[in-house]
Amino acid sequence: MTERHLDVAKLQSRLAEFAAVRNWQPFHTPKNLVAALSVEASELVEIFQWLTPEESARVMDDPDTAHRVTDEVADVLAYLLQLCEVLGIDPLAALDAKIDRNERRFPAP
Repeated sequence: MTERHLDVAKLQSRLAEFAAVRNWQPFHTPKNLVAALSVEASELVEIFQWLTPEESARVMDDPDTAHRVTDEVADVLAYLLQLCEVLGIDPLAALDAKIDRNERRFPAP
């Protein structure tokens, strides 16, 4: 298996191309993408819903559950990246700025 260098822009391009060849762009409005993001995040929550804190820390130990978690994380990220693309948000810059604000808001003791 060859190793691929992945970055946000490449992934966003792949997602956009995937949608374009299927003529899904008309459905990829901010409203629809946010709704889909919420649904996928809820599917991730569902996996953890009734686990104890200890069980949740070991969730990746079971291959079937680990696969489900990984798939849902991918779905959440895919919709988030598509939303950022549609709205013109650089997700890494947004996160960097948010961390800066949080460091000022919550200074280390």
